Amino acid sequence: MVLETQGRYAIYSRKSRFTGKGESITNQITICRRTLLTRFGAKEEDIVVFEDEGFSGANTRRPQFLEMMQRCRAREFRLVICYRLDRISRNTADFLNTYEELCRCGVGFHSVSDGLDGTTAMGRAMMMISSVFAQLERDIIAERISDNMLELAKTGRWLGGNTPTGYQSRETEGSVTAQGRVRKAHMLELIPEEAGLVREIFHLFLALRSLTACERELINSCKRTKQGRLFSRYAIKNILTNPVYMINDKQAYQWLTDSAVQLFSKEEDFDGAHGIIAYNKTMHRQGKALLRRDKSHWIAAVGKHRGIISGGDWAQVQAILESSSRSPRRSRAPYCLLSGVLLCGRCKSYMRPKLTQRTAKSGQRRFDYLCQLKEKSRSCACSMKRINGNELDELVFESLILQAADSPLVSGELERLSHSFRFTSLEKENRDEISKALHDLAKRRQELTVSISKAGDSPAVEDIIEEINRIHRQEDQLSSAMQLKEKSSEQPTCCDLKSLLGSLGPAAKRDLIKRVVSKIEFDGEQVHIYPKTKKEPLCECCK
Repeated sequence: MVLETQGRYAIYSRKSRFTGKGESITNQITICRRTLLTRFGAKEEDIVVFEDEGFSGANTRRPQFLEMMQRCRAREFRLVICYRLDRISRNTADFLNTYEELCRCGVGFHSVSDGLDGTTAMGRAMMMISSVFAQLERDIIAERISDNMLELAKTGRWLGGNTPTGYQSRETEGSVTAQGRVRKAHMLELIPEEAGLVREIFHLFLALRSLTACERELINSCKRTKQGRLFSRYAIKNILTNPVYMINDKQAYQWLTDSAVQLFSKEEDFDGAHGIIAYNKTMHRQGKALLRRDKSHWIAAVGKHRGIISGGDWAQVQAILESSSRSPRRSRAPYCLLSGVLLCGRCKSYMRPKLTQRTAKSGQRRFDYLCQLKEKSRSCACSMKRINGNELDELVFESLILQAADSPLVSGELERLSHSFRFTSLEKENRDEISKALHDLAKRRQELTVSISKAGDSPAVEDIIEEINRIHRQEDQLSSAMQLKEKSSEQPTCCDLKSLLGSLGPAAKRDLIKRVVSKIEFDGEQVHIYPKTKKEPLCECCK
C-alpha cells in the first residue's frame, strides 16, 4: 500500500565486503536512482540513500538498514527501492517480516534487477519465491565453505583464526592445484615461554580443582594472556578445554574414541609426538555467544604441531570440569543501574554490585559496588574501597536530569524515551488502521468519480454523488482523528520529562545511562562521569 501523502523515496544498498567490482555500492545506487527518476518520476531532492558496506545479508542488524526502517515507521517515504531483493536480506523470514512491516507503514517496495513490484499480486508472489531462493543460495555457500574446511581439518593442518596460547602460526609449503596455483598451508609452531604457562595452568587446575582459585593465583602472580590481559575464568576454561594442547598418545586416543569424537586418524598415528587438531567445536550464532557443540560433533585429527599436555592429564582435567559444570552464582541486585559502566579509578576494572544484609532508605535491599579485580585477588591486586550502590545510582540519575536542559544528547535520548512511552504498540496500530482506511476511501472515491463519466445522464449519477459526499465526510472524521494523534506526539516539556523519568523502571534507566554515558569512574573519593559525544555510538546495534 502506498499513501498519497508520502512523497520521498528511499534507496537501500548493501555489499558484504568492500570491493569495486560487480554490484558495488555505487553501481547499485546509480541504477536505483535512474529507475526512480525515469520510471517513478521522482525528483532528485526527494531521494534518500542508505548504504551498508561490509555487512552480511544473513540478518537485518545493519546500522543504515535499521535507520531506514525507523524512518519508514515515521512515514517519511512512499517507496523503498533496491538493486536486488537479496540486498534487503538473504533470510526468508527476515525479508517477509521487513516486507510486512513496510506494508503496515504504507510504504511500497520495488526491486530493480528482479523486476519485482510489491504493488501487484503477482509481484508479491514472485518476491516470496525469490526470497526463498536467496536463502537457498546463502545456505549452499555456507555448506560449501563448511565442507572445504572439514577436508582441510582432516589433513591436521592449522586452519587459521586466533592462534592459541603457546603457539604461533607459520606458513609451510602448500600443494599445487590442477590450475597450477599454490595453495597456502599453515602449521602451529611451539613458543616455549607460552607453552610453559599452559603447563602451569593445567597443573594448577589439577591441584586446586577450581577455576576461581586458578584465576586468583594467576592474577596474584601477574600472569597475563596472549593479548596482555589478566586471566579470567573464561580465558582459563578456554585453555583447559582446547584439545590442541593434547599430546597424541594412547590415552588421548582412548579419550577421543570414548567421547565419540569423529576421528580422522588411525590408532597407529598416535605416537606421542604431535598434538591434536579439532574442528567444529563451537556453533557461531549471530549476535549471541559461542555455543559449544557436543563432542560427538567434533572432527579431530593428529596435527603437525607438538602437543603440550599428556592425554592422561587432559582426560583428568575434562572429568573435573564436567563434574563441576554449573553456572557461577551471581549476587547482583536486579535494580542496580551502573553495571558495565562503573570502573575502578585505580585498576580500571569494572565494579560489580554486591548485595548486603542491610536495607536502604528507599526500602530496597542495600548493595555496594565492588572492584572485580579486588574481589578476584582477595585485595592483593587492588585495594579500592566499596561504594554505596543505592546512593550512587540515585546521584548519577539526578545528574542526568540536571543535564537534560544543557546537553543535546541527554535531552534527545529523553525525548526518544518519551516518544516511545507515548506511542504504545496499540496506538501505533490505531494510526496504521486510520492511514489504511484513508487510503481505501481515497481509492474508492476515485473509482466513483470515473464511474460518473460512464453513467452519463442516467439516474444513477445522483446516487454516485451522494456516495462520494459520504466518503468525504468519513475522510474528514478520520483526518481529524489523525491530527489529534499527531498533536499528542509533540515535543515533551521539561516537566513532562521529569515526570517520565520518575516513572521509568530499572531496565529503562540502565538503557538511558548506557546511551548517554561513556564511562563512570570512582577514585575512592569522587565519582567522575564521562558523557558520550555525538561521534561515539549510542549502543551496540548503532555501531
